[in-house]
Amino acid sequence: MPLLSSSLQADGRRCYKQPMIVDSHSKLPPHQHRPLLVPRVPTAPFRSFSLFRPTPSSLTIPNSQLSRMESTLVGHRRHSIEMYAYLPHRISAKIMPYFSVSGKNKNQAMVEHLQCQGVIRSQRVAEVMAAIDRGLFVPPGTPAYVDSPMPIGYNATISAPHMHAMCLELLKDHLQPGMRALDVGSGTGYLTACFAMMVGPEGRAVGIEHIPELVSWSIENIKKSLAAPLLKSGALSIHAGDGRLGWPEAAPYDAIHVGAAAPQIPKPLLDQLKPGGRMVIPVGTLFQDLQVVDKNLDGTLTVRTETSVRYVPLTSADKQMRGF
Repeated sequence: MPLLSSSLQADGRRCYKQPMIVDSHSKLPPHQHRPLLVPRVPTAPFRSFSLFRPTPSSLTIPNSQLSRMESTLVGHRRHSIEMYAYLPHRISAKIMPYFSVSGKNKNQAMVEHLQCQGVIRSQRVAEVMAAIDRGLFVPPGTPAYVDSPMPIGYNATISAPHMHAMCLELLKDHLQPGMRALDVGSGTGYLTACFAMMVGPEGRAVGIEHIPELVSWSIENIKKSLAAPLLKSGALSIHAGDGRLGWPEAAPYDAIHVGAAAPQIPKPLLDQLKPGGRMVIPVGTLFQDLQVVDKNLDGTLTVRTETSVRYVPLTSADKQMRGF
C-alpha cells in the first residue's frame, strides 16, 4: 500500500503530502527509488488532466518503472500543466485516493490538502471553499474532491480544485464585500457561488454560460448550497449568453474570471473591467497561459503571465457542442 508522509502544523493539524508510490514487484531498496513527477490519475478517460506543483521528494517510483515521461516532467515544480499522458497501469492502479474520509469532511479535507500544498494561502479563500461544497456541483458519481478537472457534459469540464483555488487567490482583493464579479463560462456554478459568498449580499456575482442546460443545472446546484440566499436576493445570478461579450447589464466589474481559453482577450471583457479591477483569463490555443490583467485607474492595462495551463477553448455554443 502507498505510504503517506506527513508533518505536524503549528495549529495542530497534520499535513499529509502526496502518497509514496512503490511497486510491490520491485526488490530495490527504498534508497534506490528515484523521484518522478506523477500526474493526477483520472477515474475516466478525459481530454486532459492536471499537474500542480508536485513535490518530487514526496513521490517515488523505483528505477524499473520510470517511463519516458521522466525527461519531460521532472523539474516542473511551479507550473500547472495539462498532460495528455497516463502512467503505466501497474503504477496508476496503486495511487492512493487523496481523500478517504466521508460526508462533508471530504470537502474540508480537500481544502486542507490545498493549504498543505501551498495553493490556498489566505484564510478567506479557505473559508469560502470550505463553505461551498464542491460535491454539489459535479455530476452524480463523480469523485468531486479529487484534484483533477471533471467532465460535466456538453464538451465542458469543471476545473480542478487547485485551479479554482489559484484563481480565487489571484482575485481575492477584488472580491471584497460590496464588489462586483463576473464569471465567464460559469458551468455548474461552483466558482460563481464562491464569488457571491466573498462579495456578500451588498455585492453582485454574475455567471454567464452559453449552454442553457448548464445554466438550469447550475441554478439548481446553487439552491442546494450556502449561496442559495444570495441567489434568492438577486445578489447572485446566472445567465445564458455568449461569455465573450460579457454581461454589460451589471458592469463594470471589480473581478472577471474566464473559465475557457481565448485566442486573445475579448475586448468587451476589457471594456467591462472596472478601473482598479482585475481579470484572470487563460489565453492561447495549443499553448496557453493564465494571464492576470489589471486595469489601472487611468484605463491602461498591465498584463502578466501567472502560469501555463490547458483549458477548453472559449468558443460559440455551436462549436462546443460539435466538439470545437
